[in-house]
Amino acid sequence: MAGSTINKKPQTKNFIISKETLKYTNDEVTVVWKPKVCIHSTICWKGLIEVFNPKERPWVKIDGATTEKIIEQVRQCPSGALSYYLNAEAITDEPSDKVVAESTQMMKADSYRMEVTPNGPYLIKTQCLIVHSDGREERKTGTVALCRCGASGNKPYFDGSHGNVGFEG
Repeated sequence: MAGSTINKKPQTKNFIISKETLKYTNDEVTVVWKPKVCIHSTICWKGLIEVFNPKERPWVKIDGATTEKIIEQVRQCPSGALSYYLNAEAITDEPSDKVVAESTQMMKADSYRMEVTPNGPYLIKTQCLIVHSDGREERKTGTVALCRCGASGNKPYFDGSHGNVGFEG
């Protein structure tokens, strides 16, 4: 689905890679959303309703804010359901499931942070590399929520299942 905006804003495009991955793009950035990974924390829309509005379709309005604000908000996603890449850094014009670039900045050692939340997930608040048991690797930037109870249907990520099993810890 393609569209254009008024007042000389960047041209926007929305496209579906698969039922599990949707992309929203303008001239500068592409936001990738994986609905099956989403834990519905509401952080995205509470932080930037001009772009992320669950009451509208499509729910992502990529021209609703500056690229910088969009990137800042996407980095807040605790599940990794939202990610982004800068279009100038993309290897190809063809749609891809691969997030090419999230951040090229190195963090200082004193800024690494991991929280253990009461009766909830581990929150990693830094750039990290998740290596899955099958060898797949995912680089995450921002906040990542990891399951502590073992009940997640999206391991190793937190999906809120702890409430169904009465997890305390």
